[in-house]
Amino acid sequence: MAWYLAAFLSAVFAALTSIFAKIGIKAVDSNLATAIRTTVILFITWGIVAFQGNLSTINTIPKTSWIFLVLSAIATGASWLFYFYALKVGEASKVVPIDKLSLVLTIVFAALILKEKINLQIVIGALLMTAGSLLIAYAK
Repeated sequence: MAWYLAAFLSAVFAALTSIFAKIGIKAVDSNLATAIRTTVILFITWGIVAFQGNLSTINTIPKTSWIFLVLSAIATGASWLFYFYALKVGEASKVVPIDKLSLVLTIVFAALILKEKINLQIVIGALLMTAGSLLIAYAK
């Protein structure tokens, strides 16, 4: 599967995640909802790894990879907790655009941390994404 198809499918499922979560979280504490969601994801992902026969490769993961995977998990957990809280108390159509400013922040962090090249086209695109997110989120 090409990266752009996988990225598009990721966007489709992320959108459905927001809609399903907004419906499901109405009568549930946001942290409990996040815990339920995480538990389901835990079983699904370990099931996929087992089905693919990749469980035995866990011993070959380098220490540096472990450190950054754990840091990524902590960041994901924090993101989900804040996201579900925001979704619980706010409108999905306003919460999601602010959450998607992660796109712009990823570009900034990729330049600063990963030393990825940022050109004028990327800067303009990031500014447009920021403007669009803020315009949607603060629309009356």
